[in-house]
Amino acid sequence: MHQPSPSSLALALGFVSSLGLGACGEPEPQWACVLDPATEVDYSQTLGCRADYERLATLPTSSTKAAAITAKTVYDSFDGQLYVQDTSKYPIHWDFAFKHLSGGGSPIVPQLASFNESEYYSPGRRFLLGALTYYDGPAVYTYEISPYDTMSAAQIQLSYEKLAASTWIGEELYFHPTSQAVELEAEKLPDSVKIITTDELYAGQQFQILNTGETYAKLIFSTAAELETNYVTFRDVVVLDAVPNDISVVSGIITAEFQTPLSHINVLSQNRGTPNLGLREAFTHETLRALEDKWVRFAVTADSWEIEEVTQAQADAWWEANRPEMVGVPAKDLSVTQITDIEDVLDPALSVANAIDKAIPAFGGKASNFAVLPLIGPELNPPKAFAIPVYFYDQFLVENGFDLRIAQMLADDAFTGDAATRDQMLKALRDDMRAAPINAAFMAALTAKLEAEYPGVRMRFRSSTNAEDLEGFTGAGLYTSASGSLGSLDEPIEDAIRKVWASVWYFRAFEEREYRSIEHTAVGMSLLCHNSFPDEEANGVALTANIFDQTGAEPGFYINVQEGEASVVSPDPGVTTDELIYHFDFPGQPVVFVTHSNLVPAGENVLTNAELYALGTALAKIHSFFADVYPPNEDGWYAMDVEFKFDDVETLDEPVLWIKQARPHPGLGN
Repeated sequence: MHQPSPSSLALALGFVSSLGLGACGEPEPQWACVLDPATEVDYSQTLGCRADYERLATLPTSSTKAAAITAKTVYDSFDGQLYVQDTSKYPIHWDFAFKHLSGGGSPIVPQLASFNESEYYSPGRRFLLGALTYYDGPAVYTYEISPYDTMSAAQIQLSYEKLAASTWIGEELYFHPTSQAVELEAEKLPDSVKIITTDELYAGQQFQILNTGETYAKLIFSTAAELETNYVTFRDVVVLDAVPNDISVVSGIITAEFQTPLSHINVLSQNRGTPNLGLREAFTHETLRALEDKWVRFAVTADSWEIEEVTQAQADAWWEANRPEMVGVPAKDLSVTQITDIEDVLDPALSVANAIDKAIPAFGGKASNFAVLPLIGPELNPPKAFAIPVYFYDQFLVENGFDLRIAQMLADDAFTGDAATRDQMLKALRDDMRAAPINAAFMAALTAKLEAEYPGVRMRFRSSTNAEDLEGFTGAGLYTSASGSLGSLDEPIEDAIRKVWASVWYFRAFEEREYRSIEHTAVGMSLLCHNSFPDEEANGVALTANIFDQTGAEPGFYINVQEGEASVVSPDPGVTTDELIYHFDFPGQPVVFVTHSNLVPAGENVLTNAELYALGTALAKIHSFFADVYPPNEDGWYAMDVEFKFDDVETLDEPVLWIKQARPHPGLGN
């Protein structure tokens, strides 16, 4: 692929090319600005300088394009003219074409639906629709078409050459394929069309918006490894050298490595509503280092970030005015005293939404939402499951005296006043819980069920509390899950159960609840139980909406998937995943990759086309079904957060999709 040349930086700064001679001795055009700053314009057919471009460009609709601006372009085959539209005034191509290129001797532009159908998919289309985008990181200008556009290579070449000839950018213009389908078509382009890939563009991207928000806090630096022993507080913004697997409550995060939107620490940031930013070389960033250990205002928007020093008085005043709202937890329902098949968790006499609300106090949020999956359709293929209600967790605490110990601990000034003491006492509590006996009658009932219905199956015991999937608080990632086999000496089911129950008292979980004023003793732990997946071909998480789409113009599914059992939410250092947008509802179902997994051979993807289609079908079903259960938030965002696996089955030739979880996602900055 062609690499950006050094001269592109000069062009990015708006330098006007000087008069010279071309290869054939012909005078090259001398460019100068063509738009009068004092005159309002709707479009221009030429761009003579950077200032002309900035008059017509605006922020892109996709937040994957950090530090970028873009201007929509239209090539009209009727008159052979190129138009660069004022994209702030006309945010979509149809707006401009309908206003300026319809009638008056030109063919009539149809209504939006017909326009989209013909101008993005028809070989005989009138318009070639694209965008001129400037990426600040690599300092390059690119011509782009929509990822679902079926423009031919000849049409791409025509519009690219017209744009290059009509602007001062000229030979410094690149074509950027925006999806796999466009990449395949771009392979037919001549060498005269310079191509730059998404990987090349993002290699030059200096920052990455993960979660928006504003905070006033103290700026501190820590390595990811130091988080194991150092204590950070909810009044800190933490600059990290790498992406940690976990972090206790902080006011904001800046990592020197880029993350994925569904990484564990970004899920935590979304739970908390705190800003999260990926910033290359953040650990040595001059501006940040100059503010180390000082009180700062740190803000992240959908397209930018800023930081400035403030006084402690200003920070204290901001905190008092912006304390997180108290989260109320549904009271534990201890009336359900039987191990319950997942089909019996929800009350069929109620609406799905009301049935979930009724089930959460006894079975927790994860199990209650999982119980919906068998109702949606066979495409989801959720594993056979049952739930162990909160009653048995409460019984375990009482029979071993842990309830009294917890009450004494919460009343201890040493515990409440010092993070190190609190961490130590919580660890001691967990250790004792993991060694304590479990009620014999309960274990007998569980053993009988596993022997009868899951013989020889290695089981997964998953956390499901009544303090998750609540309005304004998902609680995702706070607790743990564990596997065990009946009769195993290495992985006894008793150890797995106690480990999950004890995770209620993780330091990070305690701090998160404290931050949101959640009553600790109100939390009850149910267990969602099903087979484990020892032969995973792939695992991942997905959102049933495009989290990068700020306008709703490019709907799709966000998918983050990795080969085998390698984690997608807490990847090992240096490991990348397949991160993509799947435009499932568009003709051709185009795929836009943000990053590629480095655990599969170059040029290959984690999922096959058939597997991706199966996943898309399931995500579409989930999105539609839950739309009546979870309304959009105040910003209009609605998506389900889905966990999935592709696992081998002995009787089948291809791996099978299993949907393991679906819960509402809070959205960017919430």
